[in-house]
Amino acid sequence: MRRRDFIVSTTGTAAGAVPIVKRRRSVGMTDVARAAAGMNELVEADDRQGGHTSLETAALEGRAKVLELQQRNASERVRRALYTLAAEYTTIAAWSCIDLRDLDTAQMHLHESTTYAGLSQDPPTGMRVWVNMAMLAYQRKNGSEQLAAAQAAHASRAARRDPFFGSMGRVRLALAHSMLGDPRAAKRALGAAQESLGKADDDERPRWTGFYGAAELNHLAAIILNHNGESAEAEAMAHRALAKIPAEFQRNRALATCQLALAQLRQGEPEQATTTAGTVFTIMDGAPLPGRMRTLIGDFHRDLFRLAPSTTYARDWADRMRDEWSRA
Repeated sequence: MRRRDFIVSTTGTAAGAVPIVKRRRSVGMTDVARAAAGMNELVEADDRQGGHTSLETAALEGRAKVLELQQRNASERVRRALYTLAAEYTTIAAWSCIDLRDLDTAQMHLHESTTYAGLSQDPPTGMRVWVNMAMLAYQRKNGSEQLAAAQAAHASRAARRDPFFGSMGRVRLALAHSMLGDPRAAKRALGAAQESLGKADDDERPRWTGFYGAAELNHLAAIILNHNGESAEAEAMAHRALAKIPAEFQRNRALATCQLALAQLRQGEPEQATTTAGTVFTIMDGAPLPGRMRTLIGDFHRDLFRLAPSTTYARDWADRMRDEWSRA
């Protein structure tokens, strides 16, 4: 066989053996918008009933789809937007675990979301991760870590650029200072958070920020003041919060009601406080109580039976709580 014929023969055979690879289409902002719509549905579900296992699962499934899109051809703008969504889906999963008080799993998800947020180079997304880090440390009762995360949120690009995010960072500082037993620093930071929110305009922001505004700031102020031992002021802030929290924020209304009940109890009004605490179950309307809310209700229950153990309303409360716990 001549050399030329051999080369033609072998190269033709090799070419025929190579599989034809189907080229996957490129990803654009339409795909990003579709993925974002799914994420916003999860945020709305969290607003209604708080963290639950199915929410975490759905968030991780959403993240997996976003990361699959990352494997396709995309512009730098699209790629960053996809990393933003990966961070936000992962943060929803983390937040759900915080609400459930599955804190070790929440920590794992937050470490992952930190990576995606960094790759996205999106300031609000980075801010969200730091806020959740602070909230996780608060649930762990780790005051120094909570303060460090709050300081990172306060110093973030988002907080420096936008008074809305600046307020969000400052109130986290206030919560950290109150946990660390520094009520003066807590009140200073709280005042700064209120001032910053007053300067914020109505610019369009990511859907996840919908929970934060004057009502939520008053709710957080009630938590801070309860920590500081200023129960009358905490009660006033809780009433202000409940007057403005939208009805669809079911979980947040129930949490603010818990703070109101605790403030009333600590002012020596156990019967009124028990009536208030009972409305938490009505607000949740049969939905399972997230772990974070159960902890607050447990705190109330313990303090109630320390103050008024033999009263009829305390026994009735115990019966109702037992029924609600078993239903969940």
